[in-house]
Amino acid sequence: MNLARRAAEITPSLTLEITSKASRMKEEGHNVVNFASGEPDFDTPEYIKEAAICAIKEGFTKYTPSTGYLKLKEVISAKLKKDNRLTFSPSQIVVSSGAKHALYNILQVLCERGDEVAIASPYWVSYPQMIKLAGARVRIIETCAENKFKLDKKSLACGITGKTKALILNSPGNPTGCVYSRQELAQIAEVAIRHNLYIISDEIYEKLTFDGKRHISCASLNKKIYKRTIVVNGVSKTYAMTGWRIGYLACASQKIIEAVGNLQSHSTSNPCSISQRAAHEALKDPREKQLRQMVKELQSRRDCMLRALSKIAGLSFVKPEGTFYVFCNISRVKLDSIAFARRLLKEAGIAVVPGIAFGRDDYIRLSFATSMEQIKEGLRRLKDWVENKGLWVTQ
Repeated sequence: MNLARRAAEITPSLTLEITSKASRMKEEGHNVVNFASGEPDFDTPEYIKEAAICAIKEGFTKYTPSTGYLKLKEVISAKLKKDNRLTFSPSQIVVSSGAKHALYNILQVLCERGDEVAIASPYWVSYPQMIKLAGARVRIIETCAENKFKLDKKSLACGITGKTKALILNSPGNPTGCVYSRQELAQIAEVAIRHNLYIISDEIYEKLTFDGKRHISCASLNKKIYKRTIVVNGVSKTYAMTGWRIGYLACASQKIIEAVGNLQSHSTSNPCSISQRAAHEALKDPREKQLRQMVKELQSRRDCMLRALSKIAGLSFVKPEGTFYVFCNISRVKLDSIAFARRLLKEAGIAVVPGIAFGRDDYIRLSFATSMEQIKEGLRRLKDWVENKGLWVTQ
């Protein structure tokens, strides 16, 4: 049997490979420290769970409109106005089964064969695969640690071509934790407007910023870029609701909104009605005090991980300004990122994600979305493992 070419071209997720191996080792009784996780280890807040339970008891278990039920879109509209200074009516919003689903839908309706979509490397693992599935070509623009892995005006202008239709911009960024300033976004917006690019702004880590950094939505800069930006967000990271699968997009173009709605109506129908009620409660009553406490705890964990990493010979990093990841340079260690990750898991019981999954084979990604005890234990093991294999480290 021959599969469709688009299916054959999609590569498996290295993140899932490492995670599944770590899970199997735990089931077999091994003591594994998991730094591969892409989700907060905090539980979904009780008041959000209660909203879901009420939805079930009230019989809110039927189909909703395919683009999301109106009350949820109204509260998303209010959230965008309050938090991001963006004015989108409910009719300019589509609720999907996670932010990943929203991104997939956007690329499906925007791209044709021969189009290009630009992404900065390092990039989130699913961007290239979703672009390929849309029939477009991936246009990778390299960034450097010296610039905190951020695109700038020059690199973007040099990295695109006449076939480039869109740029995916992720701030705060996975895997690097970079957060773009207003000035940096203004430079990118200038290039996008000049070259008639759409910006697909992935803002899923919006609330997870540190050291006084503040997320700014590119769409909020001016009217021109507002019209060319598709904002993507969700409740997964901010409210520890990864499994609930609710994301959304907001866009000024009614043509794009209608196309995404039509696509979704024939693919997944509506997002889960119960999850929509839970997301409605989360966004209507964001409990800022709880959120600040979660961010404070994540920042403490980040600082703990960075202090320990800084003491390990041969490893280096750029201090993340957001998310819950550290992108760690292993170029002085004589192993590629897959070999490093596989051996680290097997020999030291530590799960990390190989950097090649993000386009950089000389890096690994470590998540600090785990307990302080696990961070300390894992970094102790990592230090012992690297330094006891001293022959691997380039002097």
